[in-house]
Amino acid sequence: MNVANNMRISLTAALISAVGLFSAQAGNPDRIGQAGATQLLINPFAKTSGMGWAGVSSVRGLESTFLNVGGLAYSKTTELGFSNTNWLVGSDIQINAFGFSQSLGGEGVLAMTVMTTNLGEIDVTTVEQPEGGLGTINPKLTNIGIAYAKRFTQSISGGVLVRIHSEAIPNAKTQGIALDAGIQYTETSDKSDKLKKDDIKFGISLKNVGPDASYSGDGVTFKAQNPNNDVQQSYLWRTASFGLPTLINIGASYDFRMDKTTETYYHRLTTALNFTSNAYTRNQFTAGLEYGFKELFMLRAAFAYEDGILDANKRTTAYNGLTGGFSLELPMSKSSDNAFGIDYSYRHSNPFSGTHAVGVRILID
Repeated sequence: MNVANNMRISLTAALISAVGLFSAQAGNPDRIGQAGATQLLINPFAKTSGMGWAGVSSVRGLESTFLNVGGLAYSKTTELGFSNTNWLVGSDIQINAFGFSQSLGGEGVLAMTVMTTNLGEIDVTTVEQPEGGLGTINPKLTNIGIAYAKRFTQSISGGVLVRIHSEAIPNAKTQGIALDAGIQYTETSDKSDKLKKDDIKFGISLKNVGPDASYSGDGVTFKAQNPNNDVQQSYLWRTASFGLPTLINIGASYDFRMDKTTETYYHRLTTALNFTSNAYTRNQFTAGLEYGFKELFMLRAAFAYEDGILDANKRTTAYNGLTGGFSLELPMSKSSDNAFGIDYSYRHSNPFSGTHAVGVRILID
């Protein structure tokens, strides 16, 4: 048995084991709010965030590094991407993401992504000066990921991603490592249709698996008088460690061909369904639709349902489940796969005025 088959079998076994584990303990409402590093749950990319988690089975290219790293294996070119997200409009939070992926031919695909979250300036306050006047701080949240994916067969692909996450203010910080893994499977429903291929897709992704983390630095110390020698000394508070917001996605999608003739394949409608099992919050079902014209223009929408999402008194998130967006793919030449992409997504929320994301992508053959 070759190395590729060994890796595929090991990755599949790990994900199947994770499914069984999460079926038993995930989605516990009593654990809501107990996870840290929750910025790991934010999709910073404009294209895929328009369908929420629904794209786990069908996502391709650089943005697979967030939803399902197994989709990265389908990249055939070099891809560069940048996205800016105005998170929960009115909160003054800005998220920037940059990444690139490189095809290694038959040896797989490598990718690197960087996500930074700017929370704006916050007044420094103390017990003695609760009104501030001591200056400001600008907290920084940063995620850096390195991914590798490979197609094991024409139908099966898989990948892994290691992500470093960090949070810091001038006098305190935390840092840790999270692991993602994912598999995608594709199949053709009607092999006699020469224009329509790989229209059935399945995907499983496991996200944010890693050791607990905790804060350290001068911000978690205090000064007090030592009763034994009357000397003022610095003491360290023991900070509680926090777990990562681990989750697992199981999704499927199907592409409908909407052309009236059999000679063209211009109009595509993709239906997608995904189940998200969360370790520290409620489980979700996400249903999504994407219309594509010649793969030049895509329009998408989705709804994420969880227990209490329709009741403002029971909802545990600012989002009410509605997402949408569109993409334009502009070819840069007729003789190559070079293209320039523009993406936009919107996530509805209450309170705040939703989340807007705008991104650009460049594909270089």
